[in-house]
Amino acid sequence: MMEPGAPVCDTCGEAVGLKPNGELFVACHECNFPMCRSCVEYEAKEGRKECLRCSSPYDEHLLDDDADQNPPGGSRSTMAAHLSDPQPQDVGIHARHVSTVSTIDSEMNDESGNPIWKNRVESWKDKKNNKKKKGAKNNKTEQAPAEIPPEQQMEDKQPGEALMQQPLSEIVPMSRNKLTPYRAVIIMRLVILGLFFHYRITNPVDSAFGLWLTSVICEIWFAFSWVLDQFPKWSPINRVTYLDTLSARFERPGEPCELAPVDFFVSTVDPLKEPPLITANTVLSILALDYPVEKVSCYVSDDGAAMLSFESLAETAEFARKWVPFCKKYSIEPRAPEFYFSQKIDYLKDKVQPSFVKERRAMKRDYEEYKIRVNAMVARAQKTPEEGWTMQDGTPWPGNNTRDHPGMIQVFLGNTGARDTDGNELPRLVYVSREKRPGYQHHKKAGAENALVRVSAVLTNAPYILNLDCDHYVNNSKAVREAMCFLMDPQVGRDVCYVQFPQRFDGIDKSDRYANRNVVFFDVNMKGLDGIQGPVYVGTGCVFNRQALYGYGPPSMPTLTKSSSSSSCCCPTKKKKAELDATEVYKDAKREELNAAIFNLHEIDNYDEYERSMLMSQRSFEKTFGLSSVFIESTLMENGGVPESVNSSALIKEAIHVISCSYEEKTEWGKEIGWIYGSVTEDILTGFKMQCRGWRSIYCMPLRPAFKGSAPINLSDRLHQVLRWALGSVEIFLSRHCPLWYGFGGGRLKWLQRLAYINTIVYPFTSLPLIAYCLIPAICLLTGKFIIPTLSNLASVLFLGLFMSIILTAVLELRWSGVGIEDLWRNEQFWVIGGVSAHLFAVFQGFLKMLAGIDTNFTVTAKAAEDAEFGELYMVKWTTVLIPPTTLLIVNIVGVVAGFSDALNKGYEAWGPLFGKVFFAFWVILHLYPFLKGLMGRQNRTPTIVVLWSVLLASVFSLVWVKINPFVNKVDPMEIAGTCSSIDC
Repeated sequence: MMEPGAPVCDTCGEAVGLKPNGELFVACHECNFPMCRSCVEYEAKEGRKECLRCSSPYDEHLLDDDADQNPPGGSRSTMAAHLSDPQPQDVGIHARHVSTVSTIDSEMNDESGNPIWKNRVESWKDKKNNKKKKGAKNNKTEQAPAEIPPEQQMEDKQPGEALMQQPLSEIVPMSRNKLTPYRAVIIMRLVILGLFFHYRITNPVDSAFGLWLTSVICEIWFAFSWVLDQFPKWSPINRVTYLDTLSARFERPGEPCELAPVDFFVSTVDPLKEPPLITANTVLSILALDYPVEKVSCYVSDDGAAMLSFESLAETAEFARKWVPFCKKYSIEPRAPEFYFSQKIDYLKDKVQPSFVKERRAMKRDYEEYKIRVNAMVARAQKTPEEGWTMQDGTPWPGNNTRDHPGMIQVFLGNTGARDTDGNELPRLVYVSREKRPGYQHHKKAGAENALVRVSAVLTNAPYILNLDCDHYVNNSKAVREAMCFLMDPQVGRDVCYVQFPQRFDGIDKSDRYANRNVVFFDVNMKGLDGIQGPVYVGTGCVFNRQALYGYGPPSMPTLTKSSSSSSCCCPTKKKKAELDATEVYKDAKREELNAAIFNLHEIDNYDEYERSMLMSQRSFEKTFGLSSVFIESTLMENGGVPESVNSSALIKEAIHVISCSYEEKTEWGKEIGWIYGSVTEDILTGFKMQCRGWRSIYCMPLRPAFKGSAPINLSDRLHQVLRWALGSVEIFLSRHCPLWYGFGGGRLKWLQRLAYINTIVYPFTSLPLIAYCLIPAICLLTGKFIIPTLSNLASVLFLGLFMSIILTAVLELRWSGVGIEDLWRNEQFWVIGGVSAHLFAVFQGFLKMLAGIDTNFTVTAKAAEDAEFGELYMVKWTTVLIPPTTLLIVNIVGVVAGFSDALNKGYEAWGPLFGKVFFAFWVILHLYPFLKGLMGRQNRTPTIVVLWSVLLASVFSLVWVKINPFVNKVDPMEIAGTCSSIDC
């Protein structure tokens, strides 16, 4: 047995061991971080010569001991001796790591009661020690020749070695001339805010105390929201990639291509709201990528089990045989046919091949015929037959009942014989529809994405995954190469969980009335987050490291030592914190043990099939990943791939098994693995969990946008989209994953990054102070009161300084981000429009879901527009979300009219106070102007029900206000009577 007080290496779990002089081996004398000699040697060989915990450099003479006195396996001889102990509770560190994740039952022991892992670990130790001894001998023989001078070594280097040292990407920091003034104004604005609130709180308005108090509370919340939004943008950066270096390093002539394979995920639900032609263009743009075809696999998830989606995908696969070679032959952009043929540019530019015009015309004709066939399918699908859909062979379509059907998988391309018209291989194209049964929770998009993770792991198992919405096509054929410049860089990609691209959109009017482009978020906020721990995951256009999706931490992240966690529990000063973080520490420890088990399995080189199958059957893996040995084995392959000898039919059978609706039961799927459940905005939650484990993400903005999508441009659909996002944030706020308290145990989330995540979940609550603040101008105009007392010189300076700091912050932000002032103004307007409508409803629906269990079902936003340009821009669909902003508009307009009428009656002295009130009201009306314009529609027609409800609410509010009038000083009736009687006398 291991000695009770013997220190254990925090990296590999072995005994730390002794020096040749008998003293305990200590790697770092600053923090005494426990590491054995072998791990320190490995770290030094990798170029890392500093402590993993405190980053202090190791002693230069730490590893200078004589190798004969302390052979590579010497420090572990004590552990090898301990393994011979027959007691079942000490079966070696590798067995301990696996068995502590979940309990190993008696069936895992042999007849004598000893664990089966014991003999296997002993044999593994012998193999490992023998391997190290052989390596030591080889090193000695290699070191025998005379040393070569450094100058000669540099001359003997091959050009390929120099190429390997060149970076694949670089960080381009912002210019100091732009960033320093920006930071200075932020600090100045904080100081001004402090002085402003001191003045506001110490100078109450007694005649309108309620209005004054409400306004101060609202202003404090707005300042808090500004801090949450501003400080994560403290260190924005830009990045540049080197695609030529990537190609030269991994695509050398005459050698096999070493670029990493990528699995693409495309998800769709309802083909009538997400037209098959839109999905087909996304699929075609993926199949025609500028990337090796054997490295690309496209998985299309049909979560609605629609026969229309299946048939349209079959037609798409057939058309791809012509489209893919055409794209690659002439290097066209974009490679989605609908958007390529609709470009209003000179398509002959840079195309010198004489056959291009002829082939382009033929391809356009083929595409028009393909569209006719797909549109005919859509027309037939408008009415479902009474007996259900029937396939071409006469058998019923398995997905006729969308809520009760088996799992379906169909490989269209990538199998034997699937080649293009030029005889070249095509990327793999797979149709997937997971099993649906009544009584099971399917978790909508997040569940569909997790099903694709498992299917792709069984069939292709690429180390990287790129997910796209069905309406986001590949606009830049080199987009995947851009991501590989980060993920395949040995220096940068080691700790990267995903590379996020910005979202760009087609079909939006030039003025972008409803801020659909969201430029401020993608070009300002995300750049700022890239300078901290990385951008948030936004649901599409993201390339994932598959290992990060499996719930593992980054390779270079130091683990949480058990000693530190236990000492924090025993220490009285940290007892409270330990109690708060108990759950997180437990989950972190569990994850680290699973990481160690996976790492140890990688080290085993010579296991036979029986030993490997026994390793795969460990219950810790089954409880984590589910009951599929094929999938579990795929998780051990960091570089991906599937065994060549595996039967394809067997893999398809296993793939059907992993998409069964009961597969995720009693596993970690949706909790620690894959897309995380518990919110309709599963993207924010998934990225947050990864970064809490210590991963970082990267923001990639190539000059040509990587992906483009379709945005809902009419007012109603846009507000419902914002409502869904806001409700997801509220759900996260009310869940255990709230950034206010989740993830403090490991200390791996940077505090500025935590502020950014807090901002993503609390912004819907701004709707409450915002709607109150938008009502205050109307109340002031109707009652003659105001929220600010008579201004002194100091107060005037404070107000002027606050307005100037707000303007300066915006100007300097535009300067370093490159965003236009119109985009900034549109973003400001829609912040108010969404805040007083969609965000308000999201807050109430979130609390209803938590308190009463009332769930809100969201319809999928339509992805196709009318034939007329911007046809949907003028459509107005009835929805209750339109009522609050309409009411605010009517109330403020009525207030302005009442204010001017009152000033005309009172004379010249009333015009001065009126100016501030009217300015305040016009601020509200200007911000709601796009909403008013959208509400009127093309022909100035608004749904009657919206007008009726809004006028009714405004009238009731005005009448109640006149009746209550709480801001007018109450006068005693007796005093009035006394006054009247004295006058009569």
